[in-house]
Amino acid sequence: MLTFNAQADMQSVRIGVYENPPKIMLGPDGRPSGILGELIQEIALREDWQLQAVPCNWDVCLQLLQEGKIELMPDVAFSEQRQTLMSFHHQPALHSWSQVFRHADVEIDSVLDLDQKRVAILAGSIQQDFLKQINQEFGIQMELVRVSDLQSALNLLAEGKADALATNNLFGGYHGNGYDLKQTSILFQPARLFFATSLNQHPELLEKIDYWLEQWGAEQDSPYNRILQNWQSSVEVQVIPRFVWVGLITLLGLLLLALLTMRYLRQKVQRTQHELKMSDDKLITILNNLQAYVYIKDPQHRYLYVSPKVCELFNCTEEEILNKTDEAFFDSESVAEIFRLDDRALMSGDSIVKEEVNKLPGENEPRTFLSVKVPMRDSKGQIYALCGLATDISEQKRHKKEVHQLIFYDVLTGLPNRRLLMDRLQHSLASRHNQQGNGAVILIDLDNFRTLNDTLGHQAGDQLLTGIATRLSEHIRASDTLARFGGDEFMLLLEDLSTDDTLLLNQVEQVLDKIIAALEHPFRIQNQEYTTSASLGVALYSDSKHNPEELIKRAELAIYDAKKVGRNQIRFFDTSMQQKAEHRAELEFGLRRALKNQEFILYYQPQYHAEGEMTGVEALIRWQPPEQPLVSPGDFIPVAETTGLILPLGQWILRTACQQLVSWSEHPDTAHLTIAVNISAAQMHHNSFVDDVLSILQETGAPANRLELELTESLLIDNIEQTIEKMLLLKAEGIRFSLDDFGTGFSSLSLLISLPLDTLKVDQAFVRDMHRDARDLAVVRTIIDLGRSLALNVIAEGVENLDQRDALQRFGCRSFQGFLYARPMPIDAFASHKNTIPPYQGL
Repeated sequence: MLTFNAQADMQSVRIGVYENPPKIMLGPDGRPSGILGELIQEIALREDWQLQAVPCNWDVCLQLLQEGKIELMPDVAFSEQRQTLMSFHHQPALHSWSQVFRHADVEIDSVLDLDQKRVAILAGSIQQDFLKQINQEFGIQMELVRVSDLQSALNLLAEGKADALATNNLFGGYHGNGYDLKQTSILFQPARLFFATSLNQHPELLEKIDYWLEQWGAEQDSPYNRILQNWQSSVEVQVIPRFVWVGLITLLGLLLLALLTMRYLRQKVQRTQHELKMSDDKLITILNNLQAYVYIKDPQHRYLYVSPKVCELFNCTEEEILNKTDEAFFDSESVAEIFRLDDRALMSGDSIVKEEVNKLPGENEPRTFLSVKVPMRDSKGQIYALCGLATDISEQKRHKKEVHQLIFYDVLTGLPNRRLLMDRLQHSLASRHNQQGNGAVILIDLDNFRTLNDTLGHQAGDQLLTGIATRLSEHIRASDTLARFGGDEFMLLLEDLSTDDTLLLNQVEQVLDKIIAALEHPFRIQNQEYTTSASLGVALYSDSKHNPEELIKRAELAIYDAKKVGRNQIRFFDTSMQQKAEHRAELEFGLRRALKNQEFILYYQPQYHAEGEMTGVEALIRWQPPEQPLVSPGDFIPVAETTGLILPLGQWILRTACQQLVSWSEHPDTAHLTIAVNISAAQMHHNSFVDDVLSILQETGAPANRLELELTESLLIDNIEQTIEKMLLLKAEGIRFSLDDFGTGFSSLSLLISLPLDTLKVDQAFVRDMHRDARDLAVVRTIIDLGRSLALNVIAEGVENLDQRDALQRFGCRSFQGFLYARPMPIDAFASHKNTIPPYQGL
């Protein structure tokens, strides 16, 4: 006997402990362990009981209980027979069921396979009585190998002296891997497990156990639920699997079909033969004890036979049910689905296994039934009735959902917990490895959360956590996962992101902006406003090499770096990506300043006709920060487009170009020049684009027929009809249009014909390589021929040498732009250049 918590003022309670893990066993410290052992320890702690663990085998423990040598016996399944020998509390401590587990080398798929098998069984257990009855009713020769303890049964299996073990599902699942045990579809005797005392002895102990079970059952974070969750995380959670129910019910359905058919036909003939009477008695015994709903219906859905369980379900006698349809017992929606499945089985002649959700009148919640429907045939093979067998699995479904919620979701916020997040991250990384995509994790660490807990209490901290969970959930995509990762940490898993670094960074930054914006607004905590912030660490899939733990570690390192430089910071783990993010942030800040301080300059690159006459220019934006070198448009234009700054920047370019047209119109030598202005997709698709252009023309007084708006192929991908409509409105005012970079995208000939264009530009990429690549040369010639056939002016960009210019001329191109003629230049340099005669005219 082992004693602990010994204090003179405590009530001494002796408890029998036998080895039946994970439910009950003796721990290394001599205390009761397992689910029920830890549970009684928690109760003893609150009731000041001095527990004395009494190690014993099952039958010895029962004997000690009857002799009054122990006060409590755990892990006792309730039965009417035991109720005459012991006293039980009311609230079950645990739910379990019995199951046959086979050795991996033995094949057992059904009850009939138990014939000639050696099945280890605990002497005096409820499993022993049931299997003895199976031997008798199914006429099989199963050898029951009785043992005094379950460890002995496991040893027999390991030594090859037993083929299978009949025990509770938890014990079998706990030892499955260690002893090569495999589940079978033979399940029986669902049991409610209790603590028991000697008959009518120690009612105060049972009352206290009931009290704490009732208290803790309603609390998600109670000691009881924590114990269940801890043991279920280390033992396979054996909610009855669907395939087992299907196998069991199908087997019983097919087995009972012949017997039911025989009984149904016997009701029409005299029962004179002794053998038939015995079979009928056996069938009645089986049906009366079968925990399933068995029935026979005719093709008109009328009940011809119902088992006692069906009568119990409908709360009617057999006479009140027969010759009626389900319309008398279920709601209309349930009846329609029942009839549909019945007719499907009757019409197809095939058996159906299906989960049905049906609602009985007067009940608030629908029930879930696992149903098997088998057509019945006469001697000619004609279907004349339907035999059905259904089991109510509502409780199992609810239990499975509750267990799943406890294991994979945070109790406080309802968000996925760390376990579920890691599972999804592992799956996402594996999918990325196969499908080539990108993703990221964002670790969100709340700033100063401990201060809130210390000043206002844990309840205030819980309020803030639930508020943040709700608010962040409103700002994420359905495909993303937001999880409670720790005490004051959340983790956001982003999937299906771009593999392009620039687009990926833009996608992640948009999410980061949403998180920051969501946290900026105050939270209402204990009737006062509370403002919080968070430090954010970002790690990309490309950093992880398909290892979720490594990816999480890198996000945590990013958080650590963010905390080092201060609160409310964002850090990327990837150094180059962090630098890019910082560079983009600097560019965005600089762009906003540049728009305000007029730091932009227009450069102009002349365009020439073949005879040497300058016909116009293309306006090209440059950024000149104070006391710094020029910033390339390739650096700041993408940032302007992703931030929306391209709209005010585009208006500045257009207004400045129009002002220059006005200035040139006052001098005869420049009045004929056109200015080509590049238009972005964001500008063209903006609702006020046409009004903005016309307003600038009216404001500046620029001649509309000298303004040319350059579009790109990529701009034409979306809303082509709306784009053409806007082009026609502006063209009606005299504005010209050119298509830039033609041939680099996906424009079709029909699209080109439908556009109201004036000029077609040959992209410099084709011009540059046309003497080295025959395909580029063919594209250049095709574009020139196409432009001429459509009566469009064709201008070639990127002309850098005489060979290129001469070849273009031979193909019929008459307008050129490129370094051969002039580089882009500011307006001051252009004023002196325009009077220079090109050295290549007339060649």
